[in-house]
Amino acid sequence: MAAAAAPPGAASADLVIGWCIFGLLLLAILAFCWIYVRKYQSQRESEVVSTITAIFSLAIALITSALLPVDIFLVSYMKNQNGTFKGWANANVSRQIEDTVLYGYYTLYSVILFCVFFWIPFVYFYYEEKDDDDTGKCTQIKTALKYTLGFAVVCALLLLVGAFVPLNVPNNKNSTEWEKVKFLFEELGSSHGLAALSFSISSLTLIGMLAAITYTAYGMSALPLNLIKGTRSAAYERLENTEDIEEVEQHIQTIKSRSKDGRPLPGRDKRALKQLEERLRTLRKRERHLEFIENSWWTKFCGALRPLKIIWGIFFILVALLFVISLFLSNLDKALHSAGIDSGFIIFGANLSNPLNMLLPLLQTVFPLDYILITIIIMYFIFTSMAGIRNIGIWFFWIRLYKIRRGRTRPQALLFLCMILLLIVLHSSYMIYSLAPQYVMYGSQNYVVESNMTSDYHKGNSTLSVPKRCDADAPQDQCTVTRTYLFLHKFWFFSAAYYFGNWAFLGVFLIGLIVSCCKGKKSVIEGVDEDSDVSEDDEPSVYSV
Repeated sequence: MAAAAAPPGAASADLVIGWCIFGLLLLAILAFCWIYVRKYQSQRESEVVSTITAIFSLAIALITSALLPVDIFLVSYMKNQNGTFKGWANANVSRQIEDTVLYGYYTLYSVILFCVFFWIPFVYFYYEEKDDDDTGKCTQIKTALKYTLGFAVVCALLLLVGAFVPLNVPNNKNSTEWEKVKFLFEELGSSHGLAALSFSISSLTLIGMLAAITYTAYGMSALPLNLIKGTRSAAYERLENTEDIEEVEQHIQTIKSRSKDGRPLPGRDKRALKQLEERLRTLRKRERHLEFIENSWWTKFCGALRPLKIIWGIFFILVALLFVISLFLSNLDKALHSAGIDSGFIIFGANLSNPLNMLLPLLQTVFPLDYILITIIIMYFIFTSMAGIRNIGIWFFWIRLYKIRRGRTRPQALLFLCMILLLIVLHSSYMIYSLAPQYVMYGSQNYVVESNMTSDYHKGNSTLSVPKRCDADAPQDQCTVTRTYLFLHKFWFFSAAYYFGNWAFLGVFLIGLIVSCCKGKKSVIEGVDEDSDVSEDDEPSVYSV
């Protein structure tokens, strides 16, 4: 069955519209990054270089995540629904489109390597040295370069290992299927330079998996429940705070009354008095913040939007359940039907259907609902990661390094935040593949299958061309695999690690859900007690979500 040739002008018009949408998307991403960074950075410690670095890094993370739906759209757009290629999508054009997407991935991934291993560490250590007033500019730059050199050495080692690591994995019993996957691996290119970059990015993706398990899994449970539960009443908190102030003042007066006759206070009473006076200062600071919030027009405005927040919270928890159920069924499918750990738990087709894998093919019939859904899932993954980092803070094992507070976040903390988001975004592509492997691999592509039919009117059999959804059994020249899929499965041992990471992700989500349900409502001035560096004139954060 021959495909009708589309007019050249129509294809050009579609490409122009596509580039316009992509340009608007870039502007929206940059605007969002600027607003987000400016919202959380400290007004007293804001620096131009760190602000630009944070905005740029966050934008790169979001642009990289936006490349996945673009990749899926392009491989799907080259074919008609009847399984034939469009008139303009010949072999050369298809290859050019595939190479363009692949070069886009490598460009963005190279920029991510530069940010993670050089630029962000350099800016971070530069401002760490800047905290010491005795050091000059040259000393700060030299010290920052010295520490950054360690990150550069790690990057060089990863590139060197990636250039020579063997890509072949032990053959399994099903050689026919494995040969097909091996062909997909080799199709990405046998260049050692590309393999080195792929290995480095996969190593960072592994770190991103740990960050996603820590922050994203908790954020998926904490963000919706915080929206549904809301925060405590400012008036009620102020009343409680006033009672605490009166109680502390009475304790202070009791201790001071012991020295009215001129006798010095014992050491224990002096320590207790010092602690009570510090507690009183904190309570009075809380009183000023609560009074400000109670009388703020923003509090009244947010109170009017309370029903909308509850609706958003219910929507987010439904998306989280869709995400978790789909991930569980997909991982269970791999555990039961994959080729094993030696192949990175690669699975051919879907033996257990999950809600997302069932929903996406239905939405493919109405353009562009499937791309809207996959974009929503990616953005939800990123926003829940931001919420998780904001709620948990930045830790190094059991040591809390930084807190993320609205208007009070230090430049170093913002740099850490952007680096973590960069790593999580790298892992998000594999998470989406785990949710809908068939869709991420082939999009909405069909291919033509010749079916024999027996007719009563004509003697013998007749041949009928029937469209069929692309899968692992499809001819290699009939279905184009997304560049995302090829990049994700360059090294089988990383895929095996991601598989076990998905189970850990599910476990942390359940723990976070239980913890979030047991926790009470958050204070409207959460963090004021902990932030000893907050000045009295700083405007508090009304809502933390």
